[in-house]
Amino acid sequence: MSVHTRSTEPTAAAAQEAEAALDAWHAARQAAVTGPVGNLALIETRWLDPGVDAAEERARTAVPDGVTLTTVRRTNLHTGEPEEALRFWDANAPAIRHFSHIAAYPFHPDWVVEATFTPVSTDRRVPFEHIRDSGGSRELVVPGDIHVTLDGVDYTLSAFDDDGTLLLVFGDPTNGGDTYGAGRFLFVPREADSETVVLDFNRAFVPPCGFSAQYNCPLPPRQNRLHLPVEAGEKLPVFRDGYTVN
Repeated sequence: MSVHTRSTEPTAAAAQEAEAALDAWHAARQAAVTGPVGNLALIETRWLDPGVDAAEERARTAVPDGVTLTTVRRTNLHTGEPEEALRFWDANAPAIRHFSHIAAYPFHPDWVVEATFTPVSTDRRVPFEHIRDSGGSRELVVPGDIHVTLDGVDYTLSAFDDDGTLLLVFGDPTNGGDTYGAGRFLFVPREADSETVVLDFNRAFVPPCGFSAQYNCPLPPRQNRLHLPVEAGEKLPVFRDGYTVN
């Protein structure tokens, strides 16, 4: 199936170069998720009681060798007050020991898609349901709209600001079969003076909650659910000896 219309087809040399770059990206992903504070290393997220100072709690918490302790903050869904937690990262976590690789689709140039980004004048917030919030949603800053046509269908996608980079959370019919059931993530590079962005679905990736149950990942909103199977990018993490993320 042709995903979109190209004005020119990539040359064989350009396609080879793109595939080599993708191989390097996959290797970097494998290294990142298995690192001492990578997705697979997160073994506990301990939310603190109101009024407990995270820095003080962190300073008096004993951790064994190989474990790294960090803090994270979020907003309480019901009160709107800030909450803090301690995160424990184990360089020898069971998920790392049993991890094999991340299964992925082969590179396909048709899944490198040009789109138009239309910024908004103010910080607009869009509600995103999160996987561990029991149906609750958290408002994230979406600085503009991404307009793209896929297989003849026009979409207006919402990518939120992730420390200065656009992060697209999307779903498609491969979810729950070939790919992670809750959807996948895609970083969308954007030049400040350009209205054009490129969605390279070959670099779609499994969200952190696919590697550890200690994350609370956003889910694709309705406008980010695509009608056609996106057979590109990462599929699922593969583990040995029957290990599963729980």
